[in-house]
Amino acid sequence: QPSFSKSRFHFVSGLEFDLATNLVGQPLVRQQVMKGLREFLENPNPVKPLVMSFHGSTGTGKTYVSSMLIRYLFQRGLQSPYVHHFSPIVHFPHAELIEQYKESLKRWIQGNLTNCGRSAFLFDEMDKMHPGLIDVIIPFLGPSWVVYGTNYRKAIFIFISNAGGDQINNVTLALWRAHKDREEISLQDLEPAISKAVFENPQSGFWKSGIINEHLIDFVVPFLPLKHHHVKQCVISELVQQGLEVRPGVVQEVADSIPYFPEEEKLFSSTGCKTVASRISFFF
Repeated sequence: QPSFSKSRFHFVSGLEFDLATNLVGQPLVRQQVMKGLREFLENPNPVKPLVMSFHGSTGTGKTYVSSMLIRYLFQRGLQSPYVHHFSPIVHFPHAELIEQYKESLKRWIQGNLTNCGRSAFLFDEMDKMHPGLIDVIIPFLGPSWVVYGTNYRKAIFIFISNAGGDQINNVTLALWRAHKDREEISLQDLEPAISKAVFENPQSGFWKSGIINEHLIDFVVPFLPLKHHHVKQCVISELVQQGLEVRPGVVQEVADSIPYFPEEEKLFSSTGCKTVASRISFFF
């Protein structure tokens, strides 16, 4: 396992600490990601690769968490030769070349797993992914022992999408109106809504491919919409990172400059923490 950078214990406690300190407002994410990784890394012979699917609206931390995780797992983080990052818009832009893409994606995954079984594959914007491409990934995700002559059960696949984001937001809002604390929201509260939006939606690439029927996703990870005080935390971290003075007035102004929804309560940030970094320059 050349690519794992630290002892497992060190890795797990380091990541857990980092998530607890730096990921704002996502108790469920922390819980799901840690559970998934712990079980997977403690098992010397996993039956299948670890497959996690991250769902939530813009700016809620999906990319942030996936890159944090990769940074702990691999010495060079996203730059590691064992980490492979795909985005349909960048890598598979032309519908008419789908057959070519399928062939090269299959060869690419296969070749990299032959090279190192402990590889990680990140797929951005899964909701925009052609079902034919998802079908190519499927054989690598299941519990069969050998695919195309490669033992690949130690790989990690992370799917990231905005799909299900609106549904997660609606459920979170409904629970807030019912006076249920964010920390009390459980996976059971959100799973039916995500399934309906993502896995039972005939428009979804997930749905058209066989990924759901075969129960290949181990962990569905919902990212909740962020409230005003979470955005303020993001502003503070960003100021610290940019080496700027943390002035309460500025923190407040940047957080206030972001649009919030729904119309009447103005509760959740429409863009999560996405635009925080670019807005800071306006206030200095």
